[in-house]
Amino acid sequence: MPALTQMAVHKILILFGSQTGTAEDAAERIGREAKRRHFQCTVEALDDYNVANLIHEPLVVFICATTGQGDPPDNMKNFWRFVFRKSLPPTSLCRMDYAVLGLGDSSYPKFNFVAKKLHKRLLQLGGSPIVPAALGDDQHDLGPDAVIDPWLLDLWEKILALYPLPSGLHIISPDTMLPPKFTFQLLDEASSGRTESQHLQPEQPFQEAPSELHPFPAWMVSNQRVTSESHFQDVRLIAFDVSGSGIEAAAGDVVMIQPCNAPEEVQLFCDLLHLDPDAHFVLRPMEVLCDFPQTTCAIPCDYLLDLIPRIRPRAFSIASSMLAHPNRIEILLAVVRYKTHLSKPRRGLCSTWLAGLDPQNEAVRVPLWVKRGGMTFPADPDTPVIMIGPGTGVAPFRAAIQERGAQGKKGNCLFFGCRQKAKDFYCQSEWEELLERGFLALFVAFSRDQEEKVYVQHRIKEEEELVWDLVKRGAHIFLAGNAKQMPEAVAGALKCVFQSGGGLSPSEAEEYLSGLERARRYQAETWS
Repeated sequence: MPALTQMAVHKILILFGSQTGTAEDAAERIGREAKRRHFQCTVEALDDYNVANLIHEPLVVFICATTGQGDPPDNMKNFWRFVFRKSLPPTSLCRMDYAVLGLGDSSYPKFNFVAKKLHKRLLQLGGSPIVPAALGDDQHDLGPDAVIDPWLLDLWEKILALYPLPSGLHIISPDTMLPPKFTFQLLDEASSGRTESQHLQPEQPFQEAPSELHPFPAWMVSNQRVTSESHFQDVRLIAFDVSGSGIEAAAGDVVMIQPCNAPEEVQLFCDLLHLDPDAHFVLRPMEVLCDFPQTTCAIPCDYLLDLIPRIRPRAFSIASSMLAHPNRIEILLAVVRYKTHLSKPRRGLCSTWLAGLDPQNEAVRVPLWVKRGGMTFPADPDTPVIMIGPGTGVAPFRAAIQERGAQGKKGNCLFFGCRQKAKDFYCQSEWEELLERGFLALFVAFSRDQEEKVYVQHRIKEEEELVWDLVKRGAHIFLAGNAKQMPEAVAGALKCVFQSGGGLSPSEAEEYLSGLERARRYQAETWS
C-alpha cells in the first residue's frame, strides 16, 4: 500500500443528524472522499459539535435526516434549537461556504423538511451555498443514492473550484487505501472488562431513564406467532417485562431494541476472516463475504471497523398500553426473510434474533429503551380518532385503543387491512370483543378473500358518511403502515370522502386535507 505522507491543504467540517444511521453513513462516505482530496476533515454528529465555533468554519457539509412529522433526529435537536434563535445576527455565517444533503421519505407529507428548513436558515444567517440542497428519497428504486451520487460529483467539482489543490497535488486514486480510521487491537481476557452476557443480566432498579448508552435488560415474557403456519409471513406479538426500569410510554411511542448477532453468524464471520471468535471484540457480519469468499482474506483487520458499521438499534411501534398493562411492552413484529441474487437467503438481524428467543429462558435479556414516537394522540380522550393501519401498521393503534379503553372512551374507529381473514387477521378476538362492548368501530379489508382485491382505502370510501361525520366532530386521523402505495391511496380516499360527504370541490378537498396535516389532525407514520 503506498504511503500517504502529503499534508492536508484545506479544512472541511462534515456534520450529520442521523436517526437510523443512514445520514451518519453518508457523512462518513463524504469524509473519505474529502481525505482523498487532501482536506483536513472532521466528521461529527451535530449535537457533538460545539456550535459556537460554527462562525469560524470556512466549509461545512450538513447531512440530516427527517423523522416523524417533520422532526429533526435526536442527535441534532440541540443544534436545531440553537440555529433558530431569533437573536442570531443575519451575518453570523457570512464566512461559511456550505452544502446540505437531506435524507427522507417522500411518502411523508413533510418530505425532507429538516434539510429544506436548515438550508433556508443557513442562507438567512449569511452562509453561501455551494450547490442546491440535495433531497435523497428512500422511495426511489435506487434509494437515496440516486440523488447522492450525482450530487457528490457536482459538490466536489464546485469545492475544488473554490479550494483548488496546489500544483503537483492530485486526488488520491481509489486503488490506494487510506489509513484506517481505527486501530484494531485484541484484548486479553484479564483486561477486557465484563463480557456481553454479563452486560445483559438484570441489575438493580434503574436510577435513570434507560437510553441507548444504558438500555434496560428486559425479559421476554411471550413470543406468539399471530399468522397461521400456512401464511407466507411469520408475524409475532412479543411482550417484554420492564418492571423496575422506570420506563413510561404512551400510545404512539416507540421502543428501541439493540439486537446482537447469532453465535453461528459470528463463527462464520470469524472463519471467513481467520479471526478468533473468543477474542474480545464485537463485529457485524457483512453478508456478502459469504458470496465472495475469495476476496475476504485480503481485508486487513484494521479496516474492518471502517467497512462494517456498528449494529444500530431498531425502532418498533409499541403495540400495548402501559395504562392497561403496567410494566409491559408489546410489539408486533414481521420476521424479515427475503432472497436476492446472492447465494444465501437474507434474514433481518433484529427480527430473526427476537423471533428465535425462548421466553422460558429467563437468563436471556433484550436491551431496550423507549422514545417518543412521531404520532401524538389527542390529549382529550373525548376527541374521536380514525385509525388506518393495514398489516403491522395496526401496532400503535392497538396501544391507543387499549389506552383509551382503560380511560373508558369509546370514540375509536379502526380500518384494518390484511390478506386473508383466516391467516393474518392480527388480534382478531381482541377487536371483536371491543366491538361487542361498544369501544370500537371496526372495518376490515381482506384483500385476497375474493376475486377483486379490497384494501383499506375502499372501506374508507364505503364508510364516507361515518368518516365525514367524525371529521366534522373534530376527529384526528392517523395512518401507519407500508410506505409504497398505501399512503397515497388512503389520502385519495379521504379526499373523495371530503368531496362526496362534505360537498367540497377537488381543490378544496386537497386544501382541507393539507389543513388537517398542518393542525396535526392528520398524522402518518410509514416505513419502507
